[in-house]
Amino acid sequence: MSPRPEITEVNRPYWEGLAAGKLQFQRCGACQLAWLPPRAACPGCLAPEPTWAAAGGWGHLVSWVVYHQAYAEHLKDRLPYNVAIVELDEGPRLMTNIIDSPEGFGFTVGARVRLALEEEEEGLWLARFRLADAEGSS
Repeated sequence: MSPRPEITEVNRPYWEGLAAGKLQFQRCGACQLAWLPPRAACPGCLAPEPTWAAAGGWGHLVSWVVYHQAYAEHLKDRLPYNVAIVELDEGPRLMTNIIDSPEGFGFTVGARVRLALEEEEEGLWLARFRLADAEGSS
């Protein structure tokens, strides 16, 4: 069983959005910075009360690593697996997985990716991505 996230008032819209089929991020009304993970105030200018916006579901691959050893018990059955940094077209970056190739074959810096929400466990939805080329589009 995977560890479950702690749901708080700050991050609840993020998790509820994933369960409803959309990836949401926060944006500052003062400086327009956009970010993930959720925070109570802007990480750029510290303005309070950010707003939520829905991502279009597209981004590009910034970096990744492929693990061939599990450093947590719940990951042993997934070997090998990748952990990637994706930058959404709207600006925020998030840590995620690219589900087309756990081994990282075909990954390149800047590769276009498309959101692929997956239910990890009952009621726990995660934002994962597919290579755009893998779905026949770019």
